[in-house]
Amino acid sequence: MIRFMTEQDVAGVLDIYNDVILTSKAVYRYEIQTLEEKIQWFQDQQAAGNPLLVFEEDGIVAGFATYGQFRPYPGYKYTMEHSVYVHKEHYQKGIATKLMHELIRIAEERGVKTLVAGIDGENSVSIKAHEKLGFEYAGTIKQAGYKFGEWLDLVFYQLQLKGPQL
Repeated sequence: MIRFMTEQDVAGVLDIYNDVILTSKAVYRYEIQTLEEKIQWFQDQQAAGNPLLVFEEDGIVAGFATYGQFRPYPGYKYTMEHSVYVHKEHYQKGIATKLMHELIRIAEERGVKTLVAGIDGENSVSIKAHEKLGFEYAGTIKQAGYKFGEWLDLVFYQLQLKGPQL
C-alpha cells in the first residue's frame, strides 16, 4: 500500500536510508543519520510541501520516495529532484516502480515540469528502471563523488512532464 508518510514512519525510513549509506553508492554520504536528524528532515520536507510517500507491507515500511526543488532559486521552482529507496529485504517486488508511478502522478498534478534523477553511474538497475519510466539521459558529472575508496560518476536522467499552466 502506498500512502503519505507520517512521523511514526520515520524510524523505518531511517533504517532503509542508513543501510543505503553504509552499503551502497546510491548516496554519497559517509555518516548515518540519527533519528532526530531524520525527524527534522521529515518536518522540513512537510513544511516545504514536498510529497513524502511510503510503501507499507504488513505494517512495515518497505520503501519510500519524495522529491524536492532541484536548486533553491525561483527559476527552478518547477524542477524537482526525486529520491526513492527500498528496504533490501523487499528488492525485486516492483516497489520502487510503484512509488515512482505515484510520485510522477503527484508531480503532474502539482504542475512540475521536470523530474530529475541523480544516479551513481554504476547503478545499472536504477538507470534501467528510470528509462522504463520514460526518463532520458541528461549528462554525466565524472568523478563527482568519492566513496569506498573510489571516484564515482554521477549520471543525470530527467522526465519531462506537462508543467504548470502559466
